[in-house]
Amino acid sequence: MKYFFASLFCVLLGPTQLLFSQDGNTIELGNTLSIHSQILNEDRKLLVSLPDSYQDPSKANSTYPIIILLDGFVHFKTTSAIVGFMGSRTNRNYLMPETIVVAIENVDRERDFTVTKLKTKRPNTMGGGKNFLNFIEKELIPFLDDKYRTTSHRTLIGHSLGGLLTINAYLDKTKLFDTYLAIDPSIWWDETVMLEKVRRTTQASIGKKLYLATANQGKANYERNKKRHDSFIAFLQERWGEKLKIKQDYFEKEDHRSVPLPAIYEGLKYLNKTVEQ
Repeated sequence: MKYFFASLFCVLLGPTQLLFSQDGNTIELGNTLSIHSQILNEDRKLLVSLPDSYQDPSKANSTYPIIILLDGFVHFKTTSAIVGFMGSRTNRNYLMPETIVVAIENVDRERDFTVTKLKTKRPNTMGGGKNFLNFIEKELIPFLDDKYRTTSHRTLIGHSLGGLLTINAYLDKTKLFDTYLAIDPSIWWDETVMLEKVRRTTQASIGKKLYLATANQGKANYERNKKRHDSFIAFLQERWGEKLKIKQDYFEKEDHRSVPLPAIYEGLKYLNKTVEQ
């Protein structure tokens, strides 16, 4: 683990150091794109990181899986560095395939990441999560498949409210993604609806892989956070038992803001682990 964090530190700092090198060369972590969504009726900005081998002429026929990353601007650099480290053929890390990372920048995360509306004194835009998932399925993924050399294997990563949407997408019977990484998800948002969705899960839903990371939010938030994560997993296990492909990790030394970095590493390691490994 120490080696991982040391390597990640170098990857994150590398481009900054090269900016001040004598020849002025830089390494680009990724590029930005914009897509207009008719479903959302707005333009959405994307941050895209391609694998090292993507531009290699000898790999011109190679195809790559995709990670769709929520809260794009916040987690793009960290996730791209971790994915690059774990899939690097240079240092022979074969923890996961070389993968395209596509991060969606936020417009209204409360609208896009929640599938139900809570009653509040102020006006709110909550409850647009299903619409946002429709945008990903019907507009974003076809756009990416047309623009890049992609495989059909896709992973969704979300933190906090993004983790809540990730859980809701996992429980959906449609197979939009193959693997799901939910980082300290806000299950407290509408727990009753969440548990009802678990009751309605089908074999198609639980046939997918889910990694859930729980942070230590202290005693004051135990009921709201860890207890609800544990109850959610227990409820799924009670209903489906050994058929589940789920792993939950509790990061006792990490809080809600620090947990994404280790959770993304451990989560991708689990989600890409094969039976043979």
